Amino acid sequence: MSDTGSRRRKLLVLPGDGIGPEVMREVKRVIDWMERRRGAAFEVEEDLVGGAAIDARGTPLAESTVRLARDADAVLFGAVGGPAWEHLGFDMRPEIAILRLRSELGLFANLRPAIVHDPLVSASTLKPEVVRGLDMMIVRESTGGIYFGEPRGVEDLPGGGKRGFNTESYSTHEIERVGRVAFDLARRRKKRVASVEKSNVMESGLLWRQTMTALRDEEYPDVALTHVLADNCAMQLVRAPSQFDVIVTTNLFGDLLSDLAAMLTGSLGMLPSATLGAMVDGKRHALYEPIHGSAPDIAGRGTANPLAQILSFALLLRYSFDMEETALEIEGAVLRVLGNGLRTPDIMAPGAARVGTGVMGEAVLRELEKASG
Repeated sequence: MSDTGSRRRKLLVLPGDGIGPEVMREVKRVIDWMERRRGAAFEVEEDLVGGAAIDARGTPLAESTVRLARDADAVLFGAVGGPAWEHLGFDMRPEIAILRLRSELGLFANLRPAIVHDPLVSASTLKPEVVRGLDMMIVRESTGGIYFGEPRGVEDLPGGGKRGFNTESYSTHEIERVGRVAFDLARRRKKRVASVEKSNVMESGLLWRQTMTALRDEEYPDVALTHVLADNCAMQLVRAPSQFDVIVTTNLFGDLLSDLAAMLTGSLGMLPSATLGAMVDGKRHALYEPIHGSAPDIAGRGTANPLAQILSFALLLRYSFDMEETALEIEGAVLRVLGNGLRTPDIMAPGAARVGTGVMGEAVLRELEKASG
């Protein structure tokens, strides 16, 4: 039975810069297929963000876009940034758009799955026996820590020169709410959480460790909790990544470790992410985006891998629209395409067929069509 239903779901699409519009185009084809073949009802609004918004509106994120995001049931984000805007001041960086959206919508929990699909075992730079079967979830706190802490800035020094400074800061509330997301996920997986910080040298890390321990003891006694220092976690991810199931960590360490975990799978072009807010009056703000950046060096060439963007849409269907069956169908179609030996340049392997963005998107649609009968 289809889980598409008849309710119109409001979706804000923000393609962004570089390869963002190219990979988003393939997702829009999947949406069209769902409406045509499954009777899904989407109300899709598209807007500018990042460098594209700077060029058109003089700001990386217009207030009108924030209002659209608040009104939407979910936001599908592409990628922002590129050399065209590197000369602008810090407050005008395209990346400000995603940081501000997280803050404005209260998107505090970033979920980044790292899965090694069997057809892509050889794409990883690590030995196959190290990464085969890898399936982990990194939960990154995304509205606190050093990216948002105050004070911050650059100041002149009395004797000449300057000093740049940022503040790493976490409250009990911030730690507990992201911790609950991680523990709840663990209960549906293998009931193991690794909490990552630097409690040996940072007071914020010590509070993080103490708070996670108290939360587990009080609310999740059935979940195993281990504490791992961030530098050791990075080493362990390369040495034996399958020891981890759910990792929960701070904004900064989550940024670094999730990119490291992404490369265990062979390519940033394969990994989606979801960033969730709190449930308020039956609604949860959420934003979905691929982990990869805007890749301006290949923009416009038609060679970008659209699968992370498509898989991000699958996460959107799962977490925001409660369409688990359809999400699984899309993920299954992606896996079958890879099993058929199609590869974009970032995941190319000997004996595989090299294809571009559009052909890869078309192949996913063909698999969806086959599965639907």
